[in-house]
Amino acid sequence: MKLKLFKAKTDSRVPIPYATSEVKAGFPSPAQDYMSEEIDLNIELIHNREATFYVRVSGDSMTDAGIFDGDLAVVDKSLEASDGDFVIAFIDGDFTIKQFQRDTDGQRGWLVPWNKRYPRIEVNASNQFVIWGVVTYVIHALKR
Repeated sequence: MKLKLFKAKTDSRVPIPYATSEVKAGFPSPAQDYMSEEIDLNIELIHNREATFYVRVSGDSMTDAGIFDGDLAVVDKSLEASDGDFVIAFIDGDFTIKQFQRDTDGQRGWLVPWNKRYPRIEVNASNQFVIWGVVTYVIHALKR
């Protein structure tokens, strides 16, 4: 995966109307007649502007996690990766998005794809390995 960084631009904010009531995922409820607030997705999605970047996902190794080819991932480099986090990692010359898991002994870890067609990638002392950041949000289109 080639990593194309898109720096978060918070100086070009465009407020978007925001419906203050929640949308039910079960039975429908009457729609709200008006939008009373605005929302800025930069404020909602970016918690550390200086350490946040966007990256376009390429490939299908994460489809079972709901991360698809062409999605836009929001990545925070200031967060320390915990067991189970989705991360952007650089391993042995390649960038990838995977779930990070640590063995209980702490001596090695794994980059875990969410597609059974792909193997887990072992991370140990022999790898060239860096976690570039923790994925905080993934945005994908339902219709283009």
